[in-house]
Amino acid sequence: MSEKVLQYNKPSLQGALTVPGDKSVSHRSVMFGAIASGTTTVEGFLLGEDCLSTIDCFRKLGVDIEVEGTNVTIHSPGMDSWQEPSEVLYTGNSGTTTRLMLGILAGSSVHTVMTGDASIGKRPMRRVIDPLRQMGAHITGRADGQYTPLAIQGTTLQAIDYNMPVASAQVKSAILLAGLRANGTTIVREMEVSRDHTERMLRQFGAHVAVDNGVVSIEGGQALKGTHVSVPGDISSAAFFLVAGAICENSQITLHNVGINPTRDGIIEVLQKMGATMTITPNDDNQAEPTATIQIATSTLKATTIEGDIIPRLIDEIPILALLATQAHGQTIIKDAEELKVKETDRITAVVTELKKLGAQIEATEDGMIINGPTPLKGANLQTYGDHRIGMMGAVAALVTDGVVTLDDAQCIAVSYPSFFEHVEAVRNN
Repeated sequence: MSEKVLQYNKPSLQGALTVPGDKSVSHRSVMFGAIASGTTTVEGFLLGEDCLSTIDCFRKLGVDIEVEGTNVTIHSPGMDSWQEPSEVLYTGNSGTTTRLMLGILAGSSVHTVMTGDASIGKRPMRRVIDPLRQMGAHITGRADGQYTPLAIQGTTLQAIDYNMPVASAQVKSAILLAGLRANGTTIVREMEVSRDHTERMLRQFGAHVAVDNGVVSIEGGQALKGTHVSVPGDISSAAFFLVAGAICENSQITLHNVGINPTRDGIIEVLQKMGATMTITPNDDNQAEPTATIQIATSTLKATTIEGDIIPRLIDEIPILALLATQAHGQTIIKDAEELKVKETDRITAVVTELKKLGAQIEATEDGMIINGPTPLKGANLQTYGDHRIGMMGAVAALVTDGVVTLDDAQCIAVSYPSFFEHVEAVRNN
């Protein structure tokens, strides 16, 4: 663990940043490039630990992957040429790698064993494995497949028509990726639309995917062809600087090339609703994922309620939105966010516990939290729980606290944003 002591003395933030590549898109670019035949080139790849775990897994399957800075090249003859790995596939802290790999490997011709770190070992996998088993997948693991380690014997799969019990892009994507190799047409029906990076990228690699009012279908047996992927900046990473720019005094930050996929832009909607001083200039670059330049400045914020179908569009941003709410006028309510309990940690408990240490007026509920503001924050010793988003929430809080904030483990931030503290220094103006 790497303790970090932060004493920023309430700086103003000024300048421009380009945040790292989108984690979800980076994962998928390697996965799809490995499934496809031919060469796939990726620019703007996120060199975070989670995405490097995905690369490592596919290298163990015999896929040739070159990494040069944030450019990645995948040479693959296609999925049928993968080699059976002699080693366990280690997914680190990455739920995306673990769950999407289950869908991919279920329809492969190889036998694999997959495990992750202690956090992954506690995260529920049956939500993915149950529909895959309905398709004929052979997967075994702890607690009948609820937890890693998991063993997957690739086999021939059959299409299913599946009603999603939770709004989860990881579950949807695993089923669609299995459906790519299944006999028949696989249909996934969503109650609430989750992020659609998989559907967009399937099309980019030459597959036909039908999407109609929350119903996604894919016909099995389609071949993918290598292509070029341009990874946008990750809006989940940009969120920390959007909030910092809004709550730090005399601040103005410009963020370039931020992904504004409409299934991911909930934080922009909430910031606008709370009265943030913000301008969004879309880029006209004809990429699969839309991007924009976003400028944020010090704002007078008002409380709001965050609930319902916006939750899947900002589920990863709730920790930093909770911090934002401590500086807004009135009572902010976050609900319908039970999914936070099965993230890298129980994020409802973690967010409330750590913000309380700073003096926030915040209480946990069964499916979210209630925050009263604005509240002056004071320094404290914070726990990150090994969760990158809790760590960055604490670091942004340090920008507006009186006194010193200590993070018990700042290294976990490298999972999604290795250059985070360098970027803080780049815009900090004491």
